[in-house]
Amino acid sequence: MSSPRRSWTGGTLTVRSFLKPHHVAWAVFHPAWIPEAVDPTVEWLKRVRVFAGAAAALGVYTFIEGGFAFEEMLENTAIASVVLFFLTPLTVGVMLFVWRRTGTVRQLKVPLLDSLKLLLLFVGCVLVTVGIFQSSEMAGLVPRLLLSLGGLWMAVFVMAGAVRLSGNFFGSAAVHRCLPPLLATVTTWLMAVPDLVTGDLHGLSLTMGIVFILGAPVTVTGIALLEMRRLKRRYGIRLAAHPATLPRIPAQGHPHPQGNPYAQGPGPAYPQGNPYYQGAPHSPYAPPQHPYGAHPPYNGQNPYGG
Repeated sequence: MSSPRRSWTGGTLTVRSFLKPHHVAWAVFHPAWIPEAVDPTVEWLKRVRVFAGAAAALGVYTFIEGGFAFEEMLENTAIASVVLFFLTPLTVGVMLFVWRRTGTVRQLKVPLLDSLKLLLLFVGCVLVTVGIFQSSEMAGLVPRLLLSLGGLWMAVFVMAGAVRLSGNFFGSAAVHRCLPPLLATVTTWLMAVPDLVTGDLHGLSLTMGIVFILGAPVTVTGIALLEMRRLKRRYGIRLAAHPATLPRIPAQGHPHPQGNPYAQGPGPAYPQGNPYYQGAPHSPYAPPQHPYGAHPPYNGQNPYGG
């Protein structure tokens, strides 16, 4: 039996919302089907990782030389989106190959397609934004003004979306909780290495250039490792394990009444529990299947025992 799915934005957008492009971006690029963070510490680590990733995406020039180069920032975003278009499916494909012994691709079909839609949506928005600014240079005065206004709206929309996507990485947490930090690590390194290879240090000395260019990917990598380590040690979520074999954990890491953090609990997007595990047996005492209501067991023991 198929589970009901929420709308893409969860019904959070109104007509007035479109006056604030960053609000629209946060709703569009963090859909309702993306699972919530497992606990506050992982969420905090994600936010620090997002900041370090933004430093890599926006470029050394903006942060070090103190100049906010809008064209360079837009160009870097366009390049990053193209890189992500090829890199994200490739990285996920490698992980699917790793997971093949303990699960199938069919079990991950729905979240994989959702993530692909989010990736294509972002890349398309970036290309449209770049196209609007390029077209405005060849238009007349009135069309140019209209295109500039539309381009500015799209630019804010895309930049806010990029920040949002740096955290959820195209909803890949719906596939596997460890995919966002893995993709963030791979992407930041791929964005930084070409600058070192080509010698594009933005006018900095060799030592300072290496420090600042590698600062973001090294920081992202360290935070990503801490994030994945916490997921593994506290929740039993391992990167090498197929999502179908992983335990189901409640959002924000709330402990289960019986002390089992892996027991079935209410999920934000998949009410029937782990969407990848087919035919998993459910404990008759785990909510909401408890046959005698939502009361916790007596002293955490068998309610029929003495």
